[in-house]
Amino acid sequence: MIKLTEELIRTVSDKAKASPRKRTNYNFHKNYDDVVQRLLNAAEPGTYIQPHKHENPDKNEVFIILNGSVVVVEFDDNGNVIDHAVLDPAHGVRAVEIPPGKWHTFITLKPGSVLYEVKDGPYDEKADKHFAPWAPAEGAPDAQEFNKKILEKLDLNE
Repeated sequence: MIKLTEELIRTVSDKAKASPRKRTNYNFHKNYDDVVQRLLNAAEPGTYIQPHKHENPDKNEVFIILNGSVVVVEFDDNGNVIDHAVLDPAHGVRAVEIPPGKWHTFITLKPGSVLYEVKDGPYDEKADKHFAPWAPAEGAPDAQEFNKKILEKLDLNE
């Protein structure tokens, strides 16, 4: 039995805070060949996740908020925001499912944010994500500005 405890959530969150990327994962699946990938995804404000989609192979992805608050954003093929959901255990939406082929990202709104993520496997780093050509790459100088503009557009200024 795998137990998801407050101590584990806190430990993973602390690792994200100490990470240069301001995020970290904790995998529950035994290996990348598992047909269902299950993990904790801890992320701090200021982390940047380049919008991407999962297709060829097609994969569903589910985010369930455990702590903190994040906004999950969905885009059209031109980079326009078409939908979003604020995930927050205190109020609002608790989880979202992203279907295959949909551009998406999430932006952390509160420190200590931790998601439980479920995604179809197996995981192959080379084929898992197709990054949006209209968005900055991770580490690019304009990545934070990209997130800031999305939050302004959604009236979710940090």
